[in-house]
Amino acid sequence: MTTLPAQTDVVIIGAGHNGLVSAILLARAGLDVLVLEAADVLGGAARTEHPFGRVPGLGQSTGSYLLGLMPPELLRELDVDIPVLRRDPHYFLPTPGPAGSPHLLFGRDREATRAQMEQYFSPRDIAADEQLAAEIAALRADLAPSWLEEPGSVEEIADHYIRPQLQSTFVELVRGSVADYLTRFGFKSELLMSMYAVTDGLSGLNAGPDDPGTGHNFLVHNMCRLPGSDGTWMIARGGMGTVSRTFADAARAAGAVIHSASPVSQVTLDGGAASGVVLADGQSISARVVLGACDPYRLMGLVPEGALPAELTSRMAAVRRTGTTLKLNMALRGLPRFSCLPEDGPSPFGATIHLLPGSAGLAGGSSESPMAALRAMWADVQAGVLPAEPTIEWYLHTTVDPSLQDAAGHHSSALFVQSVPFEPAGSSWEAELPGYVERLLDICERYAPGTRDLVADVMPLTPPGIEKHFGITGGHIHHVDNTVAFNERMPYFTGVDGLYAGSAGAHPAGSVIGAAGHNAAQRILRDLEVRG
Repeated sequence: MTTLPAQTDVVIIGAGHNGLVSAILLARAGLDVLVLEAADVLGGAARTEHPFGRVPGLGQSTGSYLLGLMPPELLRELDVDIPVLRRDPHYFLPTPGPAGSPHLLFGRDREATRAQMEQYFSPRDIAADEQLAAEIAALRADLAPSWLEEPGSVEEIADHYIRPQLQSTFVELVRGSVADYLTRFGFKSELLMSMYAVTDGLSGLNAGPDDPGTGHNFLVHNMCRLPGSDGTWMIARGGMGTVSRTFADAARAAGAVIHSASPVSQVTLDGGAASGVVLADGQSISARVVLGACDPYRLMGLVPEGALPAELTSRMAAVRRTGTTLKLNMALRGLPRFSCLPEDGPSPFGATIHLLPGSAGLAGGSSESPMAALRAMWADVQAGVLPAEPTIEWYLHTTVDPSLQDAAGHHSSALFVQSVPFEPAGSSWEAELPGYVERLLDICERYAPGTRDLVADVMPLTPPGIEKHFGITGGHIHHVDNTVAFNERMPYFTGVDGLYAGSAGAHPAGSVIGAAGHNAAQRILRDLEVRG
């Protein structure tokens, strides 16, 4: 049993990145802060691990794998530096054909991207892409200040933050579907629409392209504002564990105490107010404030039944969803070779590689419409069927960040698969997973023949596997579905005196952002009348 203090000012449940941000700010304000993490490692899903038994020296971001949405203002306030690496190109859209087949490499060179679009797509697609980029850039700039404030409703945020000519567009985007939003721009190529719908609109969601709220997820995933990013996602040098380690070091330097392998079993109440926690080993700790940096459903399960406001529990129950993401972490002996690229062409590695149903049609093959394929995929998931043609985001970051490689030069890679059912109908992941891994590798082979022979080891994480490995209720990587926006998410103040929430399930959204940890800490300091 680890000896912990009998009392403290603040107990933070969970040492994910949001909890660590809160710990920094609260400790710097002079409060005694104790962070309790159930797992043996810090960081929640933002961690760097060595998960491959056959390649033990290879580092891998097993959960979150890119840093994009963290507000630069937050990093300045925390006075920390996270080393990041720019991906160029940042998107690669291949087709399963021979060298010279259609493809797109989106990078910093906009003229090169435009030339590829002229060659393989159409002037209409170029115009649509540029109009989309301009509108999203304007919305991103307007919305940014709201992420470090207490949330209002969609309409209130529109009125307060968004320029008048875009307010109705903003409300329709956040409330509406990603398919409807993208249709406005008049893309000729459904494959381009599909790419944007998947990587920005459907990523991490329990939803299909026509579902309300997927537009909000699209906007969230376009909020990249880190210096040097040019609106794209970046790689944290050393993997995502670098983010958590940086915050943990800063929290400890400010005086916070952090304990791993210390699961909390109960939040205690005294006179209806939070009074501390009880650990799984029976230790009790009293505190003025308890902050749940774990997912909201985990926090709610630690509170005595009936203590939370009925409106909150019913609303959170109504938006509760399971995860639909499968991640296949892979150790590769070498780099795959994409058949559509010329041998002397630019490297696609470092980019998010989009393997999309319908891409064969661009190369002249018969294929289902890409958007129809997305809808069919979602229908399969809703029926509990493992999609034969899932959408895949494939990445391989060790060409940009070689610090993760082992002495033998293995590469860290993964397939981020969206969507799959939480459990296959009439079966189980235990029974289906080996065959589905082979199915995913078959798809990779279609684009990059010989990939299977490069695979030295794998670490698959199904939705239940994500729940178990990272301790996230239902395996939902965003805690609360990003179809749920702003003040409809978990509130920072729960309605129980002394009990607060500040995780990805709160405002502004799920991802590695850190704003929820900041905002929850600021709310606590205001309520305690502590000057930070």
